[in-house]
Amino acid sequence: MNDLRELYQELILDHSKRPRNLRALPGANRRAEGHNPLCGDRAKVYLLVEDDVVRDLSFEGSGCSISTASASMMTDALKGKTVAETKALFERFHELVTADPSKAAAASAELGKLAVFAGVHEFPMRVKCASLAWHTMKAALEGGHTATTE
Repeated sequence: MNDLRELYQELILDHSKRPRNLRALPGANRRAEGHNPLCGDRAKVYLLVEDDVVRDLSFEGSGCSISTASASMMTDALKGKTVAETKALFERFHELVTADPSKAAAASAELGKLAVFAGVHEFPMRVKCASLAWHTMKAALEGGHTATTE
């Protein structure tokens, strides 16, 4: 278990230090801004949705390691997914970071690398960090322009 925890920490640190898809997305047809007022994390999420598929997505922002890693891993996980698959992954991720351990285990099985965030539910203040980019992505997907973790 200790080796697994170390692997998870390494994955989060890697995505935090070298975030993937950290850029504005020219040609994005959906975007939203998000803010976590408790800690000051900010995110902008850009999506290019064509034929009901998320063809590309990216993010910009500033935040803690958890927030940045979550945004980076989200962009990797959602590229090429249909809108329905994207919404379903949002629900599963949200369940993972907010649910009791028995429900989190079921969500973990479906989320692959995103399961590294399973322990976040133990730290309520960090749940908002991990979910900011996801809430912002969902707002963009649904045509909104702002999201908050409140």
